Amino acid sequence: MIVSGIEKMPGEERRQLILETLQKAEKPMTGKELGDLTNVSRQVIVGDITLLKAKNEPIIATSQGYMYMHAQEGPGKIERTLVCHHAPEQTEEELNILVDHGLTVKDVKIEHPVYGDLSASIMVSNRQEVKEFMRRIQEANAVYLSKLAEEGIHLHTVIAETEQQIKNAEIALKQAGILGE
Repeated sequence: MIVSGIEKMPGEERRQLILETLQKAEKPMTGKELGDLTNVSRQVIVGDITLLKAKNEPIIATSQGYMYMHAQEGPGKIERTLVCHHAPEQTEEELNILVDHGLTVKDVKIEHPVYGDLSASIMVSNRQEVKEFMRRIQEANAVYLSKLAEEGIHLHTVIAETEQQIKNAEIALKQAGILGE
């Protein structure tokens, strides 16, 4: 909600505050939260985020809100790409298998027959975040990217602390008939 009587913050100053806030945030922040902080609408925040991204600020939009992507700190963070294939009804099962093995699901990527490579941020690390992601998909009546790909084949970038976490997740995905060959 925009607070009446408070002067609107100048654009550059507002974008700097948004950037600093996202850099310090421990969880994603919604456009509404950032709008409330800076006394502007969510639509203004969307424009500000676009301008910050144009300046190569590593901000991503997730299903939970905006995040500043800090460089991975310290050794031990491992990124892998997993090939998956399943019915849309198995999406929640797939994501739960991954997070149950300690992985963060960073994104989903497909190869579209017309547009080429398409990707979308997911950024889920636990069952509660998966549940929220699924709720938002259903509320928006959104189509899974995998439905736009040939035969539903899609890729997930995952982040793990150890190789063993990834191997265990791959075994579980294969047992569920989800891991692609």
